[in-house]
Amino acid sequence: MFGSRQKSREKLAAAVRSALGSPEWLESVTVGDDGRAILVIRADSGDAAGAEARRIEAENAASRLAGIEKVTTVLTAEKAPGTGHSHTHSRTNPDTSGQNGTKPDIQMTPSPTAGLRRVTKGARLSDEAMNQGAPPPATAMRPIPGIARILVVASAKGGVGKSTVAVNLAAAMAKAGMKVGLLDADIYGPSIPTMLGTVNAEPGTSPAKKLIPVEAHGMKTLSIGYLSDPDAPMIWRGPIVMSAITQLLNDAEWGTKEDPLDLLIIDTPPGTGDAQLAIAQKVPVTAAIIVTTPQEVALADVRRGAAMFAKTHVPVIGIAETMSWFEDPAGNRHYLMGEGGGAKMAKALGLPLLAEIPMLQAIREAGDAGTPAALTKGPAADVFLKLARSVAIALDELVTKPAPEIVFEE
Repeated sequence: MFGSRQKSREKLAAAVRSALGSPEWLESVTVGDDGRAILVIRADSGDAAGAEARRIEAENAASRLAGIEKVTTVLTAEKAPGTGHSHTHSRTNPDTSGQNGTKPDIQMTPSPTAGLRRVTKGARLSDEAMNQGAPPPATAMRPIPGIARILVVASAKGGVGKSTVAVNLAAAMAKAGMKVGLLDADIYGPSIPTMLGTVNAEPGTSPAKKLIPVEAHGMKTLSIGYLSDPDAPMIWRGPIVMSAITQLLNDAEWGTKEDPLDLLIIDTPPGTGDAQLAIAQKVPVTAAIIVTTPQEVALADVRRGAAMFAKTHVPVIGIAETMSWFEDPAGNRHYLMGEGGGAKMAKALGLPLLAEIPMLQAIREAGDAGTPAALTKGPAADVFLKLARSVAIALDELVTKPAPEIVFEE
């Protein structure tokens, strides 16, 4: 029995070496009967960040192997110049903290205060971990019957006018003669029923037991607001949110094979959480646009939103800036939220700026009244018709040329 356990331990140790590629810096691997692997790693005493990265890589690879319950790493180094001793550092990894056995890459560097270490910026999942959770490209997903294209309107920050853009973009496209659908996927704050004047509407059910979208201003619409009490809080966790969005998409009669929607616009919740990931991973999204204000607080979140779409293989066709300026009765422009922020961010990310939407009272009044500003006459309608034209052209160009490549400058 002792020999059998010994062979089992040696087999696990060999598996760990193989998983790591048997690098020169791996001095030894031992595995105990309890499944604890001890890795002795040779490190460069002058490269603390590199040593940490190597340790994390080794721990992640070893902890994913069947039979390995815990991982302990011991870092060794040659004697540092001017000292009489070598440096060692050990760390125990008692379990895996990610769904796929992956952990954030948190860099630790020596602190000026003796005996302490400080955590530096740069915490992230490794590329391998990100690839494990990344969805297939939209072209590899099964299309939703009755929908030709899907456009996501997103913002990484709340309160920037994302729903206003989604509603008016959809209305402008419907006004131009396109067959448009609008899905309100903002589960926690559905505002589209108010902005369309359909608060009291209820979707019907077809003989096939599918939802029949509510017709409003020439477009087909669905919202969780049609199905829930307006005064009831939506205290839903991630899996329920994902299930609700999936049902609103797939269990509705948006169109038919013979008469499909030209475009379904999805108004997503702010942020980069469960709802956005559910859409990116389960829906064949054609493209996305990101809505922001010019202020720095909003722009910082735009980068996160763009990074999420880049990781989930969703093309971003541009940025729409809201609250760009306010014009007083004398014709003077006042940049209350900052000036040119959207243009600067678009340039930094290598994306086109699709629109600069000013603060107009007519936009707010139209939304409150339940008639999108895009369906009225005047400057408010003109800006959304221009945005709709830019988006339509960008969607068509995706067929003939690749989407803009998002660039993250250091």
